[in-house]
Amino acid sequence: MLGAIFGDIAGSHYENFPDKTQDIEFFREHTCFTDDTVLTVAVADWLVNGGELHRIFHDYVMQYPNAGYGGTFINWAKCRETEPYNSWGNGSAMRVSPVAYARDTMDDVLEIAALSANVTHSHPEGVKGAQATAACVFLARTGFTKSQIRGYVEEHFQYDLSRKLSSIRPSYVFDVSCAGSVPESIISFLESDSFDSAIRNAISLGGDSDTMACIAGAIAEPFYGGVPANLWARACEYLDPHLLAITKTFQKHFTPPPNAG
Repeated sequence: MLGAIFGDIAGSHYENFPDKTQDIEFFREHTCFTDDTVLTVAVADWLVNGGELHRIFHDYVMQYPNAGYGGTFINWAKCRETEPYNSWGNGSAMRVSPVAYARDTMDDVLEIAALSANVTHSHPEGVKGAQATAACVFLARTGFTKSQIRGYVEEHFQYDLSRKLSSIRPSYVFDVSCAGSVPESIISFLESDSFDSAIRNAISLGGDSDTMACIAGAIAEPFYGGVPANLWARACEYLDPHLLAITKTFQKHFTPPPNAG
């Protein structure tokens, strides 16, 4: 979960100012948390405290109305709708990472990931993106290798993870679909050699940078033993007391503290 929040914050500047290099500064003039962080924390709140997830999303949007939500989602939330709108966008994947810490079997992770998606993203691709991301985080936190993670995702979700970033990057464009951004985010993790490089890889594609770094960071966090403490301390400077409090409460329930790297 911390990796997802860090990725969102680090990628926020580059959503509007794409940079197809890996010479990435994580904290820039326009750095901020976005809807990715808000809704990730909302899912964590739901997992800790229960309640109806659609109402929790409504409340979080009212509390953070200018976080950069998609147009359909913000209208759905402001109208306090209770039915999903069949989205195939990557919003289901960027907010799902807490699920992988709150359940202890893959079957349970996939079930709750689908529930978290279906509130809004009831399209099969929206559900698939959430489940694939949650599965990667769960496998990473339970000691699976990159080869095993790649194999599981390719077998169960039919994402092509054989591509290289060097071949994707030149022609890649901004894409908010799960189908067009979740596999690339997973590949960004698979080609990394550290938590930092997973974030840099995702941002360097020049696409939906905050969301793709959010997804890659969510997977990289457990695989590399946590978000380095110095990076997490900087990210915390961008969060308000409420978001920090829910994050810390979730950590106490389900995750260890960040490492001392």
